[in-house]
Amino acid sequence: MTSAHDDQTPPDDGRPALRADFLRELLVAPAGPLARLEVVAESPSTNAELARAVAQDPDAWPAPALLVAEHQPAGRGRHGRTWTTPPRAALLGSLLLRPAVPRAALSWLPLLAGLATARALRATAGVDAVVKWPNDVLVPDPGAGSPPPLRKVAGILAEVLPDGGVVVGVGLNVTQTRDELPVPTATSLALAGAATTDREVVLVALHEAFGEILARWQDAGGDAHAAGLDADCAGIIATLGTRVRVERVGGGDVVGLATGLAPDGGLELRHDDGTTSVHHSGDVHHLRPHD
Repeated sequence: MTSAHDDQTPPDDGRPALRADFLRELLVAPAGPLARLEVVAESPSTNAELARAVAQDPDAWPAPALLVAEHQPAGRGRHGRTWTTPPRAALLGSLLLRPAVPRAALSWLPLLAGLATARALRATAGVDAVVKWPNDVLVPDPGAGSPPPLRKVAGILAEVLPDGGVVVGVGLNVTQTRDELPVPTATSLALAGAATTDREVVLVALHEAFGEILARWQDAGGDAHAAGLDADCAGIIATLGTRVRVERVGGGDVVGLATGLAPDGGLELRHDDGTTSVHHSGDVHHLRPHD
């Protein structure tokens, strides 16, 4: 696989290309947390492409390795959903990990990636990013109403590979205009009034934050509670304390108050009849009080 844009002049459309060599200087060891970083002009799905590359030549992809695409015409989300982004308008990347933790602990990875993304956006873009359990990052969108409603700015997809590795994909909307967004409930950093829409600045901050969080998690043997990461995640998850409806993958909706995170990162609900349940997947909808 060859990297793109290393020696190309950035397009003169207000959306400059990522400089792969510059990013390697900052993010690849010994300066940064990564073992390899590649930027490609286009990928149908960075998760699928990285998984395929690792299967074909695992020695060429030592973890942690990052694959970033400038354009993704058929990105994959949860439950097989697809979406597209204009070239150079978003950060679209997948990170290969081989964490030294029990397999059962891998269920925390989407939440940890969400925590890292929200922290990086707060620090660099100055937006009040929060997480909607389990894998969406939301920011206030001033142009969508008053008070500004929370809109999705990033999505996360974690997939376990046959060899035990994990690919964590993040798609972050950066400079899309409103008519370039895939759904009305989405937004971008530009629309959210971010202090910066420099994708290189955000990418570096994101992976520095994720590297610090992963180190804490692995040092604790994958025990999110021992690492204090369960509390960190709970503190940034807007779903908690909210009445929600969970659309379960197998069918049927469940409604209740989101009261906390289970030891494996699942969402704990308390129902109107006093019973409780824990959910590990499904689409979550935040309900207004009268709903």
